[in-house]
Amino acid sequence: MSWHGPALDSDQRDLMAMLDAFAADHDLVLTDEPEAVARLTAELVELGVWTLGTAEEHGGGGADRTTTVIALERLGRTWPALGWACAQAHAAIDVLASDERCADLVGRVHAGTAAVAVVDAGSAHVRLTRSGTTLSGSVDRIDAAAEAPHLLVLADEDRALLIDPAALTYRPLRRTGLGGALTRSADVEAGVAEVTELTGVDVPAAQVRLRLGAAAVAAGTAAAAADTAAAYSAGRQQFGDALTALPTVRQSLLAQASGSAIALAAAVAVADDPVRSLSAAREACDGAITVAAAALQSHGGYGYLAEYPAERYLRDAVSLRAAADLQGAAVTTARTLVGLAPGTSLRKDG
Repeated sequence: MSWHGPALDSDQRDLMAMLDAFAADHDLVLTDEPEAVARLTAELVELGVWTLGTAEEHGGGGADRTTTVIALERLGRTWPALGWACAQAHAAIDVLASDERCADLVGRVHAGTAAVAVVDAGSAHVRLTRSGTTLSGSVDRIDAAAEAPHLLVLADEDRALLIDPAALTYRPLRRTGLGGALTRSADVEAGVAEVTELTGVDVPAAQVRLRLGAAAVAAGTAAAAADTAAAYSAGRQQFGDALTALPTVRQSLLAQASGSAIALAAAVAVADDPVRSLSAAREACDGAITVAAAALQSHGGYGYLAEYPAERYLRDAVSLRAAADLQGAAVTTARTLVGLAPGTSLRKDG
């Protein structure tokens, strides 16, 4: 598989080779079968990948950004739903590890036996209201690769709310792609015992982590689509030669590879800044859709058949962009840009 990112050291090359071999050994198109999702997650935990980039003092692997991006990019090639869930696990641990009350949950996230969906209170998808000691409302969409995850709501710059699954009523939600995400909507009715308020946490850092995670996963999906189109075009004969003998085909394949490279470069190089991280995520997710659509066209009519992965890459790219809620992130970031406090739907009645 290709890698159009920065030069890697030997450990990073070994990680990439391990994940490529793992994907080859598990030739599986993931669907919303909870047992299959849980099995793959458990194996990624055993490989040390699931929380690779979280701090060592919090039980993680302590990997740097490039190494973490490698893991997310490789997951984005094969199972983008798991890549996005992995990115959320990283962001959740960043927030939860600062509070002793969450120590058990942090350990279970590391072990892959618990999942946390991370959402932004400022998103239009999140409608929560506090009345007395009760938190109620709904969240339109979460994609945590788990049937009943905990819900972590990023409320203010230094405050987050952790909601226990017992206070959540989940319903499966249809989407275009992202098999294995177990996409849900959730109704919330939580009393004081089911909500843990976390203060003094770095919410902007968690938001940046999520956005760069989305960029890395999208880069992987784009790269997989571009690689598949190149392989198909090299093997497909037309007019007595391979499709790659045609200059227009070569230029299309180059544009696809370039698009995936741009997305990957943004995920690796962007600083921990809200505006730049949002820009990277939007560029990567929009670019993945563009690349996947071009890759589908490279297959001609075969691209629309489920027997070929081209149509799946396009569906995954569309659903990943929706799962990352970049429109909601843009609203929050625009307020930050002009010096306003983050807008939030998390309010008290009256």
